[in-house]
Amino acid sequence: MKNRTTVERTSERELVVTRTFNGPVHIVFQAWTKPELFMRWWAPKSMGVPMLSCDMDVRVGGGYRVAFGHDASSAMEFFGKYLEVIPNARLVWTNEESDDAAVTTVTFEEKGGKTLLVLHELYPSKEAFDANSGAEGGMPEQFEQLDELLVALGVGGS
Repeated sequence: MKNRTTVERTSERELVVTRTFNGPVHIVFQAWTKPELFMRWWAPKSMGVPMLSCDMDVRVGGGYRVAFGHDASSAMEFFGKYLEVIPNARLVWTNEESDDAAVTTVTFEEKGGKTLLVLHELYPSKEAFDANSGAEGGMPEQFEQLDELLVALGVGGS
Protein backbone atom coordinates (compact mmCIF):
# COMPACT_ATOMS: atom_id res chain seq x y z
CA MET A 1 0.00 0.00 0.00
CA LYS A 2 1.44 3.34 -1.08
CA ASN A 3 1.49 6.33 1.19
CA ARG A 4 -0.99 9.02 0.24
CA THR A 5 -0.30 12.74 0.06
CA THR A 6 -3.15 14.95 1.24
CA VAL A 7 -3.26 18.54 -0.02
CA GLU A 8 -5.75 20.78 1.73
CA ARG A 9 -6.50 24.47 1.49
CA THR A 10 -7.25 25.20 5.16
CA SER A 11 -8.08 28.89 4.74
CA GLU A 12 -7.98 31.55 2.04
CA ARG A 13 -4.23 32.02 2.73
CA GLU A 14 -3.06 28.57 3.89
CA LEU A 15 -2.16 25.25 2.33
CA VAL A 16 -1.36 22.09 4.31
CA VAL A 17 0.25 19.03 2.72
CA THR A 18 0.59 15.83 4.78
CA ARG A 19 2.29 12.49 4.11
CA THR A 20 3.85 9.62 6.03
CA PHE A 21 7.21 8.42 4.71
CA ASN A 22 8.58 4.92 5.26
CA GLY A 23 11.85 6.03 6.75
CA PRO A 24 13.25 7.35 10.01
CA VAL A 25 12.88 11.05 10.72
CA HIS A 26 16.62 11.81 10.57
CA ILE A 27 16.87 10.46 6.99
CA VAL A 28 13.76 12.31 5.81
CA PHE A 29 15.11 15.51 7.42
CA GLN A 30 18.43 15.02 5.59
CA ALA A 31 16.53 14.72 2.29
CA TRP A 32 15.21 18.24 2.95
CA THR A 33 18.52 19.75 4.13
CA LYS A 34 21.35 18.15 2.13
CA PRO A 35 21.58 19.62 -1.39
CA GLU A 36 22.86 16.37 -2.93
CA LEU A 37 19.73 14.55 -1.67
CA PHE A 38 17.26 17.42 -2.22
CA MET A 39 18.27 17.63 -5.89
CA ARG A 40 17.33 13.97 -6.37
CA TRP A 41 13.64 14.42 -5.54
CA TRP A 42 12.42 18.03 -5.44
CA ALA A 43 11.76 18.78 -9.14
CA PRO A 44 8.64 16.96 -10.42
CA LYS A 45 9.88 14.74 -13.28
CA SER A 46 6.63 15.21 -15.23
CA MET A 47 7.44 18.90 -15.69
CA GLY A 48 10.58 18.01 -17.63
CA VAL A 49 12.55 20.84 -16.04
CA PRO A 50 15.62 19.56 -14.21
CA MET A 51 17.13 21.17 -11.14
CA LEU A 52 20.35 22.88 -12.19
CA SER A 53 21.69 23.87 -8.80
CA CYS A 54 20.87 23.80 -5.11
CA ASP A 55 22.68 25.77 -2.42
CA MET A 56 21.56 25.46 1.20
CA ASP A 57 22.94 26.99 4.38
CA VAL A 58 20.51 25.29 6.76
CA ARG A 59 20.72 27.38 9.92
CA VAL A 60 18.69 30.27 11.32
CA GLY A 61 19.52 33.26 9.08
CA GLY A 62 21.12 31.02 6.45
CA GLY A 63 19.85 31.05 2.91
CA TYR A 64 18.94 28.73 0.10
CA ARG A 65 18.79 29.09 -3.67
CA VAL A 66 17.55 26.50 -6.14
CA ALA A 67 17.51 26.87 -9.93
CA PHE A 68 15.48 24.90 -12.48
CA GLY A 69 15.78 24.90 -16.24
CA HIS A 70 17.55 23.45 -19.22
CA ASP A 71 20.43 25.92 -19.06
CA ALA A 72 21.55 28.87 -16.97
CA SER A 73 20.12 31.47 -19.36
CA SER A 74 16.54 30.20 -18.94
CA ALA A 75 16.71 29.14 -15.29
CA MET A 76 13.93 29.87 -12.80
CA GLU A 77 15.30 30.57 -9.33
CA PHE A 78 13.71 30.19 -5.93
CA PHE A 79 15.43 31.56 -2.86
CA GLY A 80 14.93 32.68 0.71
CA LYS A 81 16.14 32.45 4.29
CA TYR A 82 15.72 29.91 7.07
CA LEU A 83 13.80 31.40 10.01
CA GLU A 84 13.79 28.31 12.21
CA VAL A 85 15.82 25.09 12.13
CA ILE A 86 15.21 22.36 14.70
CA PRO A 87 17.11 19.25 13.51
CA ASN A 88 14.85 16.29 12.75
CA ALA A 89 11.77 18.25 13.86
CA ARG A 90 11.05 21.56 12.07
CA LEU A 91 12.14 23.86 9.24
CA VAL A 92 10.71 27.31 8.51
CA TRP A 93 11.83 29.38 5.53
CA THR A 94 10.85 32.40 3.49
CA ASN A 95 10.26 32.30 -0.25
CA GLU A 96 11.64 35.61 -1.51
CA GLU A 97 11.43 35.26 -5.29
CA SER A 98 8.29 37.41 -5.34
CA ASP A 99 6.40 39.80 -3.08
CA ASP A 100 3.44 37.41 -2.81
CA ALA A 101 5.35 34.25 -1.87
CA ALA A 102 4.58 32.09 1.16
CA VAL A 103 6.40 31.32 4.36
CA THR A 104 6.84 27.53 4.47
CA THR A 105 6.94 25.40 7.62
CA VAL A 106 7.74 21.69 7.51
CA THR A 107 7.44 19.49 10.58
CA PHE A 108 8.86 15.98 10.95
CA GLU A 109 7.46 13.54 13.52
CA GLU A 110 8.80 10.03 14.17
CA LYS A 111 6.03 7.42 14.30
CA GLY A 112 7.25 3.86 14.71
CA GLY A 113 10.22 4.13 12.36
CA LYS A 114 8.20 6.18 9.86
CA THR A 115 8.04 9.95 9.49
CA LEU A 116 4.86 12.01 9.52
CA LEU A 117 5.63 15.13 7.50
CA VAL A 118 3.37 18.18 7.47
CA LEU A 119 4.15 21.07 5.11
CA HIS A 120 2.31 24.33 5.81
CA GLU A 121 2.41 27.36 3.51
CA LEU A 122 1.08 30.73 4.63
CA TYR A 123 0.61 33.40 1.96
CA PRO A 124 0.41 37.15 2.68
CA SER A 125 -3.08 37.41 1.11
CA LYS A 126 -5.83 35.42 -0.59
CA GLU A 127 -4.77 37.00 -3.90
CA ALA A 128 -1.19 35.81 -3.41
CA PHE A 129 -2.40 32.29 -2.66
CA ASP A 130 -4.67 32.30 -5.71
CA ALA A 131 -1.80 33.55 -7.91
CA ASN A 132 0.41 30.66 -6.71
CA SER A 133 -2.28 27.98 -6.55
CA GLY A 134 -0.74 25.79 -9.24
CA ALA A 135 2.31 25.00 -7.13
CA GLU A 136 0.62 22.46 -4.89
CA GLY A 137 -0.27 20.30 -7.89
CA GLY A 138 3.29 18.99 -8.07
CA MET A 139 3.62 18.11 -4.40
CA PRO A 140 2.14 14.59 -4.55
CA GLU A 141 4.60 13.76 -7.36
CA GLN A 142 7.49 15.34 -5.45
CA PHE A 143 6.63 13.32 -2.35
CA GLU A 144 6.44 10.11 -4.47
CA GLN A 145 9.95 10.95 -5.67
CA LEU A 146 11.06 11.40 -2.05
CA ASP A 147 9.63 7.94 -1.30
CA GLU A 148 11.68 6.57 -4.23
CA LEU A 149 14.81 8.26 -2.85
CA LEU A 150 14.24 6.66 0.56
CA VAL A 151 14.00 3.23 -1.12
CA ALA A 152 17.22 3.99 -3.06
CA LEU A 153 18.90 4.92 0.23
CA GLY A 154 17.81 1.56 1.64
CA VAL A 155 15.40 2.88 4.28
CA GLY A 156 12.03 3.13 2.51
CA GLY A 157 9.65 0.64 1.04
CA SER A 158 5.90 0.21 0.99
